[in-house]
Amino acid sequence: MKQRPDIRPGYTVRVHERILEGQEEGKERIQVFEGLVVSVHKGATPTDSTFTVRRIASGVGVERVFLLHSPLIEKIDVKKVAAVRRAKLFFLRGRHGKAARLGERFTTAEEFAIATAAEEKKETEVVEVVEAKEEGKAEEKKEAQ
Repeated sequence: MKQRPDIRPGYTVRVHERILEGQEEGKERIQVFEGLVVSVHKGATPTDSTFTVRRIASGVGVERVFLLHSPLIEKIDVKKVAAVRRAKLFFLRGRHGKAARLGERFTTAEEFAIATAAEEKKETEVVEVVEAKEEGKAEEKKEAQ
């Protein structure tokens, strides 16, 4: 599994997805879908996690559901973080124009960089703790034999 940023509702993200063009040629290209994360679904296992991204294209709302750990997703960039108080932002579907805006949680680029760096640090710490536990279990098994 690739490392993915912590994605929550209210984040404006750019999802870089690999697309196959043509049937026999097999050409690949990267397509970017940028929009607001409306919902996050955490499945039974971490690999089942999905998130829904909404954007307005030619005056029509478009929502796409992405698998968080899909091999077709190259990378996910977090562009903005909005201040939200809901887990699902479906109420935005019925709003248009300025009514559909959300306030930003961080006002300066420095605050945003500090917050995203802290989230990445948490992810690496969790991975290190899990690996340490696995190594400890492996050593216990060796000692038991």
